[in-house]
Amino acid sequence: MKILIDMNLSPDWVPVLESGGFEVFHWSKVGKPDATDKVIMAWAVTHGYIVFTHDLDFGTLLAMTQADAPSVIQVRSQDVLPANLGNLVINALRQFQQALEMGALVTVDEAKAKARILPIN
Repeated sequence: MKILIDMNLSPDWVPVLESGGFEVFHWSKVGKPDATDKVIMAWAVTHGYIVFTHDLDFGTLLAMTQADAPSVIQVRSQDVLPANLGNLVINALRQFQQALEMGALVTVDEAKAKARILPIN
């Protein structure tokens, strides 16, 4: 799977996710830092990436537009550093791999991970 990390998450996530066997880019390496969520989502769709974010707006955009892509994995935690959530995110990516490849919104927090298949009604 190919993961695009949103600007609101640290580039420190790159080596953590790469160690899990994923192809990873931080948005700062491929686009403008002030790009809108729509621009990031369009880039992810065009290039076949899953968006990894701490921004709840991505889920809202998916629901409002009834989009079936891109897949989004969002973390919901105060501490979004890889040291705190790295293993949980990698496990969620593996657990929901098939759903993410088809189109899903996956939410991860310290207690659980859950997936909603796209489009969100």
